[in-house]
Amino acid sequence: MSNQVNRTSRRAFITIFPGAALTLAGCTAAPVQPRIAGPAYKVVSFKTRERPGTIVVDPANHFLYLVQNAGQALQYEVGVGKEGYGWSGVATVHDKQEWPDWYPTKEILERKPEIRQAMIQLQGGLGMRGGPDNPLGARALYLWQGNTDTLYRIHGTNEPNTIGHDVSAGCIRLRNEDVGDLYDRTPVKTKVVVLAAHSA
Repeated sequence: MSNQVNRTSRRAFITIFPGAALTLAGCTAAPVQPRIAGPAYKVVSFKTRERPGTIVVDPANHFLYLVQNAGQALQYEVGVGKEGYGWSGVATVHDKQEWPDWYPTKEILERKPEIRQAMIQLQGGLGMRGGPDNPLGARALYLWQGNTDTLYRIHGTNEPNTIGHDVSAGCIRLRNEDVGDLYDRTPVKTKVVVLAAHSA
């Protein structure tokens, strides 16, 4: 596929589906994609009762913290869901995927029927293959509570200019270089605490 076709496909998708990263469900592995650049996290002081290795998401301030030893954390800037689409609570990382496929939920397809034309039939259902144009970006962490999928994800983005804003329909998005770093530091079963926006 030529560069011009790639640019045209991306332009068409953004036109069809602005603010692309929405709540999602399920995924399958995708082919290896281009490498991503280095992360842009900060090491900050962070008072918490959570153990090192825990992820704490602060939607109100657009930050995600990976708790470290000695009262410190790695701080990543994030984009979060608009009011009314957010989720808060305690979950665990049930699964991780590199360049994940994206499967919009039934509710998303009902709210945005125009995105159906950008979807294809994949192994897990109607969706979009993983890759640089996919709304989930380079990596995704899938959050569950016990045996229940929260449908809430921590993922990358194909729209890095949205980081630091309320833009998606509930999930937490990071720049691809940051989500790649977080992904490498985060094993399955990691505890994730997502603060309520008003209590952050």
